[in-house]
Parts: sequence; structure tokens; C-alpha cells
Amino acid sequence: MATVVLLGGMVPGAQAAPGVQDIDTELAYTCDLPEGKQSVKARVKVTAKVPESAQPGQAIQPEDVVLEATLPEGVIPVAAGSSAASVSAEIRLAVDVSQKDRHARAEWIGTTAEPVPIPAEGDLPLTTSGTVPYVKPGASGDLSLDAGALSVDLALYSAQGTPAEPSGTSLDCALNPDQGTELAELDISGEGEDGASAPAPSASASSGSDTPGVEATPEVGARAKQPAAPDAPACVGDVNNGLNLNAYVTGYANVAKLDGATKFPLACTQIEQGPTRVDLSEPGFTHIYQDSTALLDYEGKPQLPPATGTFLTFGFMPTTATLEMTQVPPGVDAEGTPDYNVRSHLVVDWSDMSNKGVTTIDLDLILRLRDVKVNGVPLDVGDNCRSSKPFTLSLEGRMTAKDGVTTGYTLATGGVLTGSVTLPPFSGCGAGEDLDDLFTASLSGVPGYVKQVQGAPCAAQQHVPGSEGAVCTDEYEPVGVPEAIR
Repeated sequence: MATVVLLGGMVPGAQAAPGVQDIDTELAYTCDLPEGKQSVKARVKVTAKVPESAQPGQAIQPEDVVLEATLPEGVIPVAAGSSAASVSAEIRLAVDVSQKDRHARAEWIGTTAEPVPIPAEGDLPLTTSGTVPYVKPGASGDLSLDAGALSVDLALYSAQGTPAEPSGTSLDCALNPDQGTELAELDISGEGEDGASAPAPSASASSGSDTPGVEATPEVGARAKQPAAPDAPACVGDVNNGLNLNAYVTGYANVAKLDGATKFPLACTQIEQGPTRVDLSEPGFTHIYQDSTALLDYEGKPQLPPATGTFLTFGFMPTTATLEMTQVPPGVDAEGTPDYNVRSHLVVDWSDMSNKGVTTIDLDLILRLRDVKVNGVPLDVGDNCRSSKPFTLSLEGRMTAKDGVTTGYTLATGGVLTGSVTLPPFSGCGAGEDLDDLFTASLSGVPGYVKQVQGAPCAAQQHVPGSEGAVCTDEYEPVGVPEAIR
């Protein structure tokens, strides 16, 4: 499964269009709650920019895509006594791409930039944004983009930023009848990129192959990729190991006591895919389990690149420190079997050919503090100011797949991982005086919410140097470089 995903095409460069048209459409949906006992009404506003016209074979990349949903009161399952205080959302809009009698399907995905406070009463407004797939027309003739079904995944968090109980809910929404669904219409005319008026699509086209010289199905690409960060650290895969994946990861971690967040710098992770086992004992379902190992890799050491954070200690004193996070590598048992720290579980529902999956990653870490300044004045914390014992950063990623559309996190594609971490007391802090209690009181003991983003990994042994659309560079580093989101 990893091989199939990793060998998929990447996004070709979009070309400039002579003019730009604004998408600004408001739609009405009816959403089914997970229990299936009631439906609710929702309003969704779609805004974006697309070219007014393009040529056959030219990649069209929608930009500035924003999905704004207004959900009615009662959608969030906050029971009495629940700790839920905020919610983050991922909205997925199906977009029908049609040209004459040829059709394809794209998915526009938006996520909230940070958790939104849950109102005590009234509607819940959610604003999401994100990059979306390109569209490549296969021939001359008007190309239409129309809105389709919608789904909303909601994740709930406590006031401290940790997952609440219940942890979230999902909504499947259908368009209300008797309303216009067109988002945009583009004029496709002229010669294609190769001089032909109707080129055949590439092998990555969204539906079957077409005969050159005849009308071709519009092609829908992968989600647009951000350019590689210039400060990305080295992250080279093992070309001699067919089970090796190497990926970039970055994100934020809340420091609950200081009411702030630290950005994890862009880091490299080496993933060793482990054994897979299949369980067919449940009728109508197939359960697939895989154990793997994830190890941080910075200059050959199992750690994150050093990061600098600034906080208001005790609510008023600006304190800056460099943080070094070192992983305690997973061990092995007496028989040499690795102590896997990544566990993936995929469930295939044969009744509707849908998949659901969850991946958990547990990293045992030690935090060291250095180069501390309080209100700009250096504070000598010594060379051994660190957490008194290792602590565990627990992350979880979820995925769903239905009707050929996969969303969410998998080890082989990357995505968003969320979780929490609680720092233990500190020890060894202070050169001339004992500062352990100062850092323990400021940082330790309260869970902090963590949100990490893993980029699409590189499978180095499968990479063919010079190949178009590869997910690895010719230096066997990942092409996908994620951006931290809150």
C-alpha cells in the first residue's frame, strides 16, 4: 500500500492565466449526525481564485481557497461535565470537474488555523483554508467546477489544549435541492502545451486513458505542494532498505503553564516499516495492523534540531531559551525484536468499500534547556539543565477513505498528528544556585496540546533518479516539506 501511494504523481507547475475570476458562492447543506437519528442544516461559503481561461493540457491551480461553514447549535456533542472548550475542523468539499460529457472529481480540503472557542449558545462559525488539487483540461471547450457533497471532521479540546471527552465528531452533508452549484466556468481554447488542440492526459489522469486527438477526461492532480523550505535539514533515505521511509515533520507544542506555544523546527524522521498482520475474524470487515519504528534524525543523532522559544514566565517576565529535544531510541527484546513505537490499524468495511484507519506514535524524549535569558539578561543554568526523566510525546493520526477519496493521516502519505505531552520536573539546572524548582514550576506537570504535520515521505529504494513527479529528490530526500499549523 505504501508503494502505491508513494509512486503517485506530484503537481506540475501551473501556468499564468490572462485573467482571474473570483469564486464567491454560498451553499445550503443538510448534515447527518453520526448517530443517524437527526439531521441539521448548515451554510457553507466557498471563496477562491481561478483563471478565466486556459489552454488544453495546462494545469489550473485554484488559489486562496477558503471554506467557511456555519454549523447550528447542538452539533457538538458536549455533554454535561465535558471538558470541551474549543474545536478544530477539517472541511472536505467534493468538486465536480466537467467538460462536455467528461467528468472527474476533485476534493478541496480546508483546516482551521487554530482551535476555535465553543460558544455557550448559538451557531458555530468555522473558517478553514488550504491548498487544493490542480485541474488540467483535456480538450477545448468550457470547463465547469461544481460543488458536491461535504464532510466536516471536528476535534474537541479542553481549556488546556488536550483532547476532550468525547474527542470529536464527523458530519456527512448533502447539498439541499433547488440551488445552483456552479463555482466557476473556464474558457478552454487554443492549442495545448505540445501544440495539439486536444492532448491526451498523463498516466496520472483521474480516470481511464484516452485516445490522443479526441476529447479527454479532465485530469485532477494531487494537492498542491509548498516549495521546499531553504532551512530544511538533511534527511537522506536508505537506498538499501526497502522498508525505509524518510519524512519531514514540524508543528507546535503548547506550554500550558505559560499560555504559549513553541514551534518545533523542521525535522527529519526515519521510519522503518515493520510487520503487517491481517485479521478476518469480524464478518464484513478486514483489520490490517502494522508495527513500525520512527526515529528522529538530526546530524546523525536521534533528536530534533535545536529550537528557541520565548515566553512570559509567571505572566510578566519575558524568558528566552534554546530547547534541545533528544529521543530515547526504542529498544529490542531478548530475541532482537524491536520495541515498535508506531502502530497502525486499518479497517476495511466491505459493505460500502470504505476504509478507516488510526496511527499512534509514541516518542520517548528528554528535554534540555540552554542559553536562557530572563528579560534579556543571561541566566547561567549550567550544562545539564534537563527533564529529570524521559517523558512520552503521544501523537495520533486518523484517516478515512471512500469512493476513491482518502483524507487524513497515514504513515505513507503524511498529514496532521495531534496529541499531548506532560513535562516531568527538571534537574541539574543552575551553575551557582539551584534553579530546578523555578523551571519545574514554570513548565512541568500540566498536559500541553501538540499538533504536528508530517510531509509525504520518500521511499529511497523505490526512487528512480530523474523521474517526473517523484516524491524523492535525486539526493533521496523528501520532496514534501510541511508547514507548521496551529
